[in-house]
Amino acid sequence: MTNKREASLFLALLPILILIGLLTLNVLLFDDTLSGANQVALMLAAAIAGVIAFRLGFGWESIRKKIVSTIGSAMPSILILLLIGSLAGTWLISGVVPAMIYYGLDIISPKLFLFTAVVVSAIVSVATGSSWSTIATIGVALLGIGKAIGIDEAVVAGAIISGAYFGDKMSPLSDTTNLAPAMAGTDLFTHIKYMTYTTVPTMTLTLIIFLVIGFNYDFSTATVDVENVKLAIDSTFNTSPLLFLVPVILLTVIILKVPPLPSLLIGTLLGGVFAVIFQPEIIRQIAGHIENYSTASYYSVMQAMFGDISLSTSDENVNDLLSTSGMRGMLDTVWLILSAMVFGGVMESAGLLKRITQPIIKYAKSTGSLVASTVATCIFFNTTASDQYIALVVPGRMFRKSYENKGLKPELLSRTLEDSGTITSVLIPWNTCGATQSRVLGVDTWAYAPYAFFNIISPFMTILFAYLNIKIRRFAKGEKPENNTEE
Repeated sequence: MTNKREASLFLALLPILILIGLLTLNVLLFDDTLSGANQVALMLAAAIAGVIAFRLGFGWESIRKKIVSTIGSAMPSILILLLIGSLAGTWLISGVVPAMIYYGLDIISPKLFLFTAVVVSAIVSVATGSSWSTIATIGVALLGIGKAIGIDEAVVAGAIISGAYFGDKMSPLSDTTNLAPAMAGTDLFTHIKYMTYTTVPTMTLTLIIFLVIGFNYDFSTATVDVENVKLAIDSTFNTSPLLFLVPVILLTVIILKVPPLPSLLIGTLLGGVFAVIFQPEIIRQIAGHIENYSTASYYSVMQAMFGDISLSTSDENVNDLLSTSGMRGMLDTVWLILSAMVFGGVMESAGLLKRITQPIIKYAKSTGSLVASTVATCIFFNTTASDQYIALVVPGRMFRKSYENKGLKPELLSRTLEDSGTITSVLIPWNTCGATQSRVLGVDTWAYAPYAFFNIISPFMTILFAYLNIKIRRFAKGEKPENNTEE
């Protein structure tokens, strides 16, 4: 039996350094890095990690098992992603998303739009417990409204994601909100209460920033006239408030704790039924030569679920808002997720990720540095393992004993996991969250990331709050900094 050895820090870092180099080259050389370039980069980096694993004495069978188990952990996300593609298709042809845009243009003030987008996304996400469902439904409509009134789509996407991830973090229905306290050893509602200390200031700052952007935005550069958008939608679709029954039913189903996959399937099928009832002209436009309405309905709904749909209106600019690619449009993202899981699986199988994080734990002596180290480790796993669940579970296991040994509350660990692991996942292009939201919104991750202020501020806020808490406790006890090594 081959003796297994521990990698040196340089060897453990080598696949990551190569991956960073390849990804940088891809950004410089390719217009669309998600169409294959980044996937191949991840596979090549995984191959390098595999060679290192063999040299350390790890056999192919153990590496393969870890790859398969890592891919298995991502399968629910992949299936949800495919169903989101189908839902987007049927909600388009049913007129649900166009109706949201149509009525939204009447209600929302342009200067307050970004602020409103954050708030609406946050409310829906808290109610559903899912950032993915929120972004795929109300988020898509908000993006269409934002584009129609002339706001850059990257800024709008940043606002939507900020609100959606607030809800994903704070909702008791969220899977990550339940997972983090389980890893840390605390209960759900103590965890949520403890998160308010960092989340409320972060969301307040986020809303202020978007208010400032909104009131200083130059809407004179808008290339689309709002009235023309409404006219084009109204002349193409049978817009009716009854169409809002579809999202209302879906939100109700999710709130009733029906699992994500059947919930999204229900939403998809409802969209198809409403398309057949309310949009006969759209059905005929998609079906083309098929005269029988029943057959045309089946063809059109099926096409919307799996393939490309591009509807024509009287306004060329509006046509860009009315296109979708169904499940097929998600395949590049599925490919990216699978490639990322292979890379993460190989790195974990040889203990390379653990080797990189060992020094972090070793030198995290104080409360402040322990929290900062936890944040850094969560971001590291989001970047390397490419999955937010791994970025919660692995650091949670790694740091739990360290927090206990220092006599720290478990909710401090659970809050730190959420503030960094859950929130930053959507900022990484090859992470399951970043890849998914980029594809769903049609906005590159690198484009929206600078405007996802809630996600950017959260990890810094949790570190800042930890250090401020130390200062406050010292002040209350009348201690001098030089006599205390807690920092």
